[in-house]
Amino acid sequence: MITSGNEEVRSGLRVHLPALWRFGLVLSRRRETAEELVQATCLRALERADQYQPGTRLDRWLFSILHSIWINELRARRIRLGEGEVDAETALVFDGAHAIETNILASQVLARIGRLPDAQRETVLLVYGEGYSYREAADLLGVPIGTIMSRLASARERLAEEGARPGA
Repeated sequence: MITSGNEEVRSGLRVHLPALWRFGLVLSRRRETAEELVQATCLRALERADQYQPGTRLDRWLFSILHSIWINELRARRIRLGEGEVDAETALVFDGAHAIETNILASQVLARIGRLPDAQRETVLLVYGEGYSYREAADLLGVPIGTIMSRLASARERLAEEGARPGA
């Protein structure tokens, strides 16, 4: 069955909302901003659904839209650091003993990732969190693949140093 880009975008958008929200949260560090980014992404995707090429990765197209909106937002209004950051413990809510342990570990990991510089943070989420290849992340962020590898190496080094410190 051949579907138009419009139909594929409309039917696939809901599936990708959680990943879009996570990406928005990692980029902005603010729940409200992440929600606004996702809404703006959905709106733009629906408005430009005819530009989507059926059969290609919808999630990649949506992430690219969200990233573009975020960059434009950063340029338009300088976001003050530290304003309304989301604590990882409150962003993840689970039930049950195993889920609580998972929540604690996820909170610790997200807190460490949250302390990375913006470029490293977004790269770590795309490659390790969402499973994008280095090439896909590079294309999505509009940087060379070597930059992705460098950002990931720096992030791993920084996370390892932080993990080696007592009380980290």
